[in-house]
Formats: sequence, C-alpha cells, structure tokens
Amino acid sequence: MSILVSGSVAFDHVMVFPDRFAKHILPDKLHILNVSFNIDRLQTHFGGVAGNIAYGLRLLGEDPLVLAVAGSDFAPYADWLDANRIRRDGIRVLGDVRCAQGFVTTDLDDNQIWAFYEGALARAHEARVEDLREEPSLAIVSANSRRAMLEHARALRARKVPIFVDPSHALPILERDELVELIESAAAYVANDYEWAKTLTQSGLSEAEIEARCGAVVITKGEQGSEIRAEGRRIQIPGVRAERVVDPTGCGDAYRAGLLYGRARGLPWLVSGRLGSVIGACQVSVEGPQGLQLDLPELRRRYEREFGESF
Repeated sequence: MSILVSGSVAFDHVMVFPDRFAKHILPDKLHILNVSFNIDRLQTHFGGVAGNIAYGLRLLGEDPLVLAVAGSDFAPYADWLDANRIRRDGIRVLGDVRCAQGFVTTDLDDNQIWAFYEGALARAHEARVEDLREEPSLAIVSANSRRAMLEHARALRARKVPIFVDPSHALPILERDELVELIESAAAYVANDYEWAKTLTQSGLSEAEIEARCGAVVITKGEQGSEIRAEGRRIQIPGVRAERVVDPTGCGDAYRAGLLYGRARGLPWLVSGRLGSVIGACQVSVEGPQGLQLDLPELRRRYEREFGESF
C-alpha cells in the first residue's frame, strides 16, 4: 500500500539575492514598502509540496501516489516524474490553465520571500480521493486550495486513512473553523515554528488544546532541529549540520518525506524525526527542491554517523 501525497505540483523559479534583505528594508517605512532586489541567479525547478515530498519518498524506495492537478504546461514535469519513476495516475491535467508557479527570492541569510501563482491549483478539488482505485496506508494533506484540503481530509477520514495535516503556506487562506476541522483527529499536525505560532493565533486554541485534538504535533525549527509532541512526551530532534549550504528550498518537504517514511514503516517518532532531520540537511546541500540524490543505504550511513545507531 502506498503513501498518498496531496498538494501542489508547481514550477519553482528560484532567485538568489547576493545580499541581505535586512539591509534594504526600512522597518519604519513598511507602510510604503517599495523595494527591488537585484538578482544574479535564476533557475527554474520542478516543485510544489506534493511533488517535492513524493520525490523524497521515491528516493527512499517508497511508491508515493500524488493527488494533484496540473496545467497545460505540465509535459516537461510529467517527463521528469516518469524518469524518476514517480506515479502520476493521481494527477489530473487541466488543459485550459497553466500549472501553479512559485517565485522565491533567497538572501545570504537564507531568508526567503515567496510569491505564488495558483493557476491549476484553484481547481485542485477536481483531483478526488474518491476516484483513487487503491487504499493508501498513510496520507499527507499538504498546501493546496482551501476546498481541496478540506475535501481530501474529509474523504480520507471517511476511509479511515491516517492523515498528516500540513497546510504550510496555505494556512492564511483557512478560516478558523476550517483549520480546527483539519487538526481534529489528524494523525499529526505539521508546521514550522512560524506556522505554529500562526496556528495558535488563527485557531484560537491553546497548545494543549491542539495537542489533545490530534495524534501528534510536529514543529520544525530549521537548523535548530524539530520538536515532536506525541504520546504525552516532547521529543527533541537535533538539527543535522549540512555538509554545505546551497539552497534551503524544499528542505521542509524533504523533512516531511523522512517523517512519513518512518511512520509508514512503523518506526518510533524519535527515529522518524531524525530521518527527516538527516534528509532535510542533505536537501540544503543541493539546488532546487528535487535535486537531491540519495538512496536508502546512504541514508542509513548518514543516520548512523549522526546518531551512533541504526534504524
């Protein structure tokens, strides 16, 4: 049985600003913000959270099922998925609109400014869980259109499939009751530390109330590692130092791939979080969210080197 990955399939346009945003943004002028960043590097990559997570899972030998929509310009992405043996029978291609597009500018401190064109993503609900022929063992509902996230979660719950909920950059489009619904009964709610703070504000719930409504809370903290709140414990996952820092794009998605791989295999939260941490550090060392080359034996070696034990 496969891991279902629902979310966006997009083209990511990654730009590098050879300076620091903080030097060019005046805090007392934010109300009339008008800035331009001179970019010295631009690359276009295959991306979107669903595509990125599925790519990481495939590296580890899993057979992820992507549930997403794509647009009329999908052909090169489709070829890429085929070349990497990632199934696309759950991807619905819409011929009258383009694929979603992400535009990110990264500075020397690895701060990022994103802009996102939704394109086909506005009709993401047209890729339906109900149309899938197989029963996934585990699923992640990641950033997507509001309607798609809600409908996918409801349909998966009806089929009693454990769900990891990870709205990430789509968090602002959710109403309070919708966010609470997604959290309710999820196998895990996943967020970075900024998104976690926003989740508390947006949901109106306390940390304890959110933890009581789902199986686990996973909070990623970049190079500081992550924290997993599950089974009545707070499990601290140390950050893994990257061999070199090239591009942080897709690091969070790589972490999620490792986390899902571990949980799908029945591994403890501690081990699953460590796997995510290792893969996330590897991802930082390459350009683009789907440029990592890693297999399971290499992951085992890196894990043992970092933690002094195998998994």
